[in-house]
Amino acid sequence: MAGPGTTERVLRLLGLLQERPVWTGTELAGRLGVTTRSIRRDVERLRALGYPVNATQGAGGGYQLGAGRALPPLLLDDEEAIATAVSLRLAAGGTVAGASEAAVRTLAKLDQVLPARLRAEVRALHDAIVTLDGGRIEVDADALLVLARACRDTVRVEFGYTALGGAETDRRVEPYQLVATGRRWYLLAFDLDRDDWRSFRLDRMAGVRAGTWRFARREHPDAAAYVQRSVTVTSYPHQARVLVHAPAEAVRRATTPASATVEEVDAESCLLLSGSQSLHALALHIGMLGWDFEVLEPAGLREAVAVLGARFTRASVS
Repeated sequence: MAGPGTTERVLRLLGLLQERPVWTGTELAGRLGVTTRSIRRDVERLRALGYPVNATQGAGGGYQLGAGRALPPLLLDDEEAIATAVSLRLAAGGTVAGASEAAVRTLAKLDQVLPARLRAEVRALHDAIVTLDGGRIEVDADALLVLARACRDTVRVEFGYTALGGAETDRRVEPYQLVATGRRWYLLAFDLDRDDWRSFRLDRMAGVRAGTWRFARREHPDAAAYVQRSVTVTSYPHQARVLVHAPAEAVRRATTPASATVEEVDAESCLLLSGSQSLHALALHIGMLGWDFEVLEPAGLREAVAVLGARFTRASVS
């Protein structure tokens, strides 16, 4: 029979196996302060308890926690249990189709097994959270899962895509990362037919299917930065570069990642990049930030600012 020290170590081993897909025996031994032989014995103890722990040899091999009916519930510490419960509460008002009902059911099950001290803390956090339904763009949960697995497994993906103007095309891509902006989900991928990087809105995809052709990862742009620039600037007919006389962090707080990209110039100024269907809408958006600014480009935006400025001046003296 395993002693208290062994039992604690086996539980720690289970927690490590749940943190990432694959661990080598040497890595696990180093984290737990034991020999690789002890790791092998502890793995056997987990298997005896019903945990399907797989072991593979060679380069890239190691220990992996499998999935299946024999897999008992996740092992969560206090912080993880609270974070899971709160995340489920937010998912109940989230953007993944079908996730709301599943989140509510899962939350109810989790609440039943939480210790009283954690249940009270989670409910207090629930009472402090409110979600707004307006503006949500739902995506297909199955498509989201296919894309997430394809990013992880580095396999090509094909799907139909409807562009902003309504044009429908078939795409073959190498998927790299999913990006959530709060209202929408995007995929950063290398478009094989266009030989360039692209970002795709998941709600505009159809028939998402992963292939079996694996690809070698390329040097790729930062996914969050690329998607932010795509949704704030490059997808619009009018694109602005404006020098704002205010610290970058202050301007970021006054904007959203979906409305502008802000780059620091120095301690007292920053470069704001934004796009719009209308130059006058751009001028109003920038003017309402509350700081002095200089339009660097386009020239049409300078003209729109002048027209609006004159209009506001006439209105103030009438």
